[in-house]
Amino acid sequence: MECVHLQNNSREISLNRAQELKNRIEDYLNIKDSIPRGLSEENTKKQIEKKKKILDLLKGSEEDWNDWHWQLQNRISDVDLLSQIIPLEEKEIKAIKQVQKKFRWSISPYYASLIDDENKYCPIKLMSVPTKIEVEKQVGSNDPMAEEFTNPAGSITRRYPDRLIINVTNECAMYCRHCQRRRNIGTLDQHTSREELQESIEYIRNNPEIRDVLITGGDALTLSDHVLDWLLGELHAIPTVDYIRLGTRTLVTMPQRITENLLNILKKYSPIYINTHFNHPMEVTKESKEACDKLANIGVPLGNQAVLLNGVNNNKYVMRLMNQELLKCRVRPYYIFHAKKVIGTTHFKTSIDEGIEIMEYLRGYTSGMAIPTYIVNAPKGKGKTPILPQYIISHGKNYVKIRTWEGEVIDYPNYQSKPIEELLK
Repeated sequence: MECVHLQNNSREISLNRAQELKNRIEDYLNIKDSIPRGLSEENTKKQIEKKKKILDLLKGSEEDWNDWHWQLQNRISDVDLLSQIIPLEEKEIKAIKQVQKKFRWSISPYYASLIDDENKYCPIKLMSVPTKIEVEKQVGSNDPMAEEFTNPAGSITRRYPDRLIINVTNECAMYCRHCQRRRNIGTLDQHTSREELQESIEYIRNNPEIRDVLITGGDALTLSDHVLDWLLGELHAIPTVDYIRLGTRTLVTMPQRITENLLNILKKYSPIYINTHFNHPMEVTKESKEACDKLANIGVPLGNQAVLLNGVNNNKYVMRLMNQELLKCRVRPYYIFHAKKVIGTTHFKTSIDEGIEIMEYLRGYTSGMAIPTYIVNAPKGKGKTPILPQYIISHGKNYVKIRTWEGEVIDYPNYQSKPIEELLK
């Protein structure tokens, strides 16, 4: 009887606790369906309608739409064409014409199809369409990462002891309004020369401590299959390079880039990792999910590097939903970057407090796989610095006072370890 009583009491405690946990996420459950997301039936229908409109304007076919070369060649960079695709006020048209004198802009037809006509402050629009504030507030730096002073050879950026970046192009499928390297965009697309790439490869070959190489730009996947195949082959052949990473936003802005030929190339040079750049649940669409699935199916691990952007994702509910949507696509949230102080982008800046609040909210309220690391890039190329909520209140020789995700403060034993040889005598 005592055993039955204990079981009943344990079940009652468990049920009460389960209800308490359910109450903790009631706010998210109440708001979740009001956050726009690309995989919703409503937004999928809107995108299909916009796609038809864009194809009519560009005199393209369904086959064209699915060809990444066509997407790249037909990037929208003319304000008159853009105004036929999305509603623009006269002052917005004037602002775009003003901005383009200083900063380049261009939007892939696919990404333009995601813009919500009914929302003047649509996050997709904010990330892709120039606004007057880009030229009104000229604060910040052209090169906040001081990449000019971390370039030992070729097109390399080196900030860390065992890894480095090769910048292979200034070209992207879409030029994000928050881009950290907008100084490199210029007015023409330019891939890094074969000679400069060769110099970069030789540097890696001559510095065997480099075990991790990130290919980025621009966007690594705007390179042709031929050049990408050659570059990956050269790096893969260096015995001291453990793996290669590709930095690309094409999964978001031009998912048509993930072709069978590209997949066959990537298969040859395993292990390859891909870091991509989703910033909002609206960017996680049927097409982008299919692109992610294709890569995951051939064994390419996918990570996401979001940027915390004012008006786009500086909201704990939006960030939580996006990270959960990404896991459906087998993309692991990896970093949330605090936006850098780049000239023309400071309207996207947030406070570090907002980033900490998001991290505070994610811990315990969603699975650990959906929790990235919040990163501030130290000025002048000093590297990534994790910013975390404080869970250690104090500690002494034999205890640590910790704060749980629910805010409960607990004393936890802080055992001092002894050599294993001594313990096993």
